[in-house]
Amino acid sequence: MSAAGNRKFHLNAFLMNAGHHDAAWRHPRTQPERATDLTYFQELARTAERGRLDSLFLADGLALWGKVRHNVLGGFEPITLLSALATVTEHIGLIATVSTTYNEPFHVARKFASLDHISGGRAGWNIVTSGSLDEARNFGLDEHLEHGLRYARAREFVEVATKLWDSWEDDAPIIDRAGGIYADTSRIRQIGHVGEFFRVQGPLNVQRSPQGYPLLVQAGSSEDGKEFAAQYAEAVFTAQQTLADGQTFYKDLKSRLARYGRAPEEVKILPGICPIIGATEARARELEEELTQLQVPAYGLAQLSSMVGVDLTGLPLDGPLPDLPDERDINGNKSRFTLVAELARRDGLNLRQLIARLGGGRGHRVFAGTPEQVADQLEEWFTQDAADGFNIMPPFLPGGLTDFVDLVVPILQRRGLFRTEYTGRTLRDHYGLPRPTNRLAIQA
Repeated sequence: MSAAGNRKFHLNAFLMNAGHHDAAWRHPRTQPERATDLTYFQELARTAERGRLDSLFLADGLALWGKVRHNVLGGFEPITLLSALATVTEHIGLIATVSTTYNEPFHVARKFASLDHISGGRAGWNIVTSGSLDEARNFGLDEHLEHGLRYARAREFVEVATKLWDSWEDDAPIIDRAGGIYADTSRIRQIGHVGEFFRVQGPLNVQRSPQGYPLLVQAGSSEDGKEFAAQYAEAVFTAQQTLADGQTFYKDLKSRLARYGRAPEEVKILPGICPIIGATEARARELEEELTQLQVPAYGLAQLSSMVGVDLTGLPLDGPLPDLPDERDINGNKSRFTLVAELARRDGLNLRQLIARLGGGRGHRVFAGTPEQVADQLEEWFTQDAADGFNIMPPFLPGGLTDFVDLVVPILQRRGLFRTEYTGRTLRDHYGLPRPTNRLAIQA
């Protein structure tokens, strides 16, 4: 293995109601009745912080996705939940998914500035472009925006949000009680943004926050997504099935940074992995099979239909995946479409087998093994330049997260790969990233 050098290893806990496996809620080790129980998520947050993980991550969508008849779907809005989790944690970062397609920059900038203040500088924004028809129809549209247009809107959205965060200088509040002056208004500025998608006067009505900006995260791996990440993202959540695919994505994205004046270490690449952990490899595989046997085929088929953009209802489960459209004709998640199509072709999977393979990670890698074997996998990807860390996706909760924190993290710590204590206060500190300079203050 190649030396990791001075690179730091990062771990993020990706939380989903009962866990990431689509049959987790049916397993006796889960608590699906607690999907809207704040104390449940507080317990999970404390577990992740006990493991000294960099951050928690909450996915989100603006529609009720999938077949709620067969899975624990829906639940808390992420910024609201993370604000509550901030009050029972001290160090762990708090990353919320918020779409640029069906929101406005002022709303989003205000919410993240507030979360950053509430948490003392631990907020992160996973920037996504909504891609489902159900989401569009919740906002008065018959069709969702074309893929390239969504990314064009996202770029301007981020530009406006960062201007709003810069509209207050750090020292604008002078709090002169004797003189009756709270803030130096020469250090608070309108942004006067007029663009293709947005017109925003500003300034923001929240003071500049501890981090300046939340950590900017991105989760798309299409060509548009990778270019967007190269320009704006500081962490990238991605999905690859093999080490070679991970290395290819890692090299590709890092190579794009120079044209935006950025260095490789300014973007952390964190592939998702769903670790199924057992005391022995055989026990881990038994647990994986237990979950597979609990899958509801109708749910898996509907999820697969959404991924590939083809209605698979009624097709025989033991038959092949039918012919699919070209990626260029997909107006949803292009990168996930391609990953699933290549997985089926490469391994010759029929529909039943494909549903089983996707059950734990929806295209993210699933690995069943002992704690040492899981640690070996993470170390290999890190030292072989396929990852800067990982987005850990427990197959079931709370036990899957507890197993990872109590069994895998200590191995990584003993190997000198992962921190034993937090050394910084903010999420940017955890990721080894600087606090952004206020661009409007420089121009003044």
